[in-house]
Amino acid sequence: MVDFKIILSDPGTGRSYKIDATGPAAGALIGKRIGDEIDGGILGLPGYTIRITGGTDKTGIPARRDLPGPARRRLLLSEGVGFHPVMEGERRRKSVRGSEISADFVQINAAVKQSGAKPLAEYFGQPTAAAE
Repeated sequence: MVDFKIILSDPGTGRSYKIDATGPAAGALIGKRIGDEIDGGILGLPGYTIRITGGTDKTGIPARRDLPGPARRRLLLSEGVGFHPVMEGERRRKSVRGSEISADFVQINAAVKQSGAKPLAEYFGQPTAAAE
């Protein structure tokens, strides 16, 4: 089965949390697309609604929301996810992945859309002073 690292951002506090999704939790994410909302109960966060915002595959290639399917493609990009031009008008051919989550993904970026009863800090513990 596949394993995912989910980086969950909490816009209310500005903190991010790492969740290791394995087994049924990871299986529930396969086939979802960037921009889809999922129930936080899948990841052990009851009452939360989570929006998928992006991801990368096993070689570090980013996923673009505007590219359908799970396949990797080489596109001529002028801006956006996967390429940030240095000069005005610069374009470059870069590898990017489609918006559908597949088994090739390693990291999935997500954000809290709706909070649950307990704050995320109670699920993950408070950060230590050395980590800040």
